[in-house]
Amino acid sequence: MLTVDFTRFPLAPGDRVLDLGCGAGRHAFECYRRGANVVALDRNGDEIREVAKWFAAMKEAGEAPAGATATAMEGDALSLPFPDDTFDRVIISEVMEHIPDDKGVLAEMVRVLKPGGLIAVTVPRYGPEKICWALSDAYHEVEGGHIRIYRADELLGRIREAGLRPYGSHHAHALHSPYWWIKCAVGVDNDKALPVKLYHKLLVWDIMKKPLATRLAENALNPLIGKSFVAYATKPHTPKAGVDA
Repeated sequence: MLTVDFTRFPLAPGDRVLDLGCGAGRHAFECYRRGANVVALDRNGDEIREVAKWFAAMKEAGEAPAGATATAMEGDALSLPFPDDTFDRVIISEVMEHIPDDKGVLAEMVRVLKPGGLIAVTVPRYGPEKICWALSDAYHEVEGGHIRIYRADELLGRIREAGLRPYGSHHAHALHSPYWWIKCAVGVDNDKALPVKLYHKLLVWDIMKKPLATRLAENALNPLIGKSFVAYATKPHTPKAGVDA
């Protein structure tokens, strides 16, 4: 299930991509399939080991083009172990809402992104997320949980303050908002509740089969109740001395 829309975030074979806070690796895997040289970084060592296994399995199965590379590594988003201007693309998906120093994370991403490079940032959308918080304290009051809810204009403001230029945005995963509202209502850990089980089956069916009916429904509902807000931005080229921007 991809949150980033790669028609708005184009990749070329050989592009160097950082998936920051990669989690289970869904975006890193897609970039690898598209021929990129990918670094998947996360502070969770268990998840990184699983991502590394999947990278190896993809290579063995020939799912990535020849010449593409993939590395999984542990790291700190506030102190990235890369030189300035390393990556052509940076993705940070559903991560910034967990980190107290979100400005510091953005500064690090800008530092390692090449001038002219692109960044994709996704966070939970304000409206659906507020409903989850209202329904359940357990949804967010956990170790490593969500510590803030972004309004779209607030996130775009943070991106501009970091020196980036936003060029597009959209909402995604409308069908997932009701699922989380149900979970929050019955208990976020209560996966045996019948409404949760039934809705989960629907989501799995949708992800696996991609039927036209649910695709059309989600596209229509995304502007209203899309679970994620996705923003895209570029790092401007620094003007040469004596040359106007």
